[in-house]
Amino acid sequence: GAAMAEARPLRLLALHGYRQGARRLRQRTGALRKALRGRAELVAIDAPHPLPAGAEDDPDGDDPPRGWWFSGPGTFEAGEAAAAPAGLEESLSAVAAALAEHGPFDGLLGFSQGAALAAMVCALRARGDPRFPVAFAVLVAGFASRAPAHGHFYREPIALPTLHVVGDTDAVIAAPLSRELAQCFVEPVVLTHPGGHFIPAAAAQKNAYLEFLERFCPGQGQ
Repeated sequence: GAAMAEARPLRLLALHGYRQGARRLRQRTGALRKALRGRAELVAIDAPHPLPAGAEDDPDGDDPPRGWWFSGPGTFEAGEAAAAPAGLEESLSAVAAALAEHGPFDGLLGFSQGAALAAMVCALRARGDPRFPVAFAVLVAGFASRAPAHGHFYREPIALPTLHVVGDTDAVIAAPLSRELAQCFVEPVVLTHPGGHFIPAAAAQKNAYLEFLERFCPGQGQ
């Protein structure tokens, strides 16, 4: 019954960054998972697109490294206004499938390109797309896609609760890009930290995550 539902932690579907995969995201969220223990659990999935061999080898990358969409043939630049972005529909389908197969989920957590994808899912959810039964999202180092084909995601303010985590010294996704994404939402909560391109989980951020997550009960998104 309701008492049992109340007892379970929130479940967040976690979307990794470009050139990463689920395994890498699990490694990089150890501190966050510990900070959220008992309150929220993360379930990471792989993006559907492996990167071409030798694509900008990242010693930290997964094998194979993956991406959610491309701005050019087998490449991705967040700042690029890609004329023919490729692969996004498959990724939206992969998220929908994961929500259906591994659910129930309450929200999303995205990092970098995964946060950009999560924001798009939020836009579709806010418009009533039944494939994405989530109640909120945590977007770390997110950005709005510059591709004109993706412009429709941002045309109207996105009415889904979001926490935007912004690194003041992020050299990969500059802080203004993440703040610009936050402005696409109706009531964004913005958490800044002094660090770079990672998912912060020190005491100050831990409290901010927990405070945001306190607004939600398991099962609300369904």
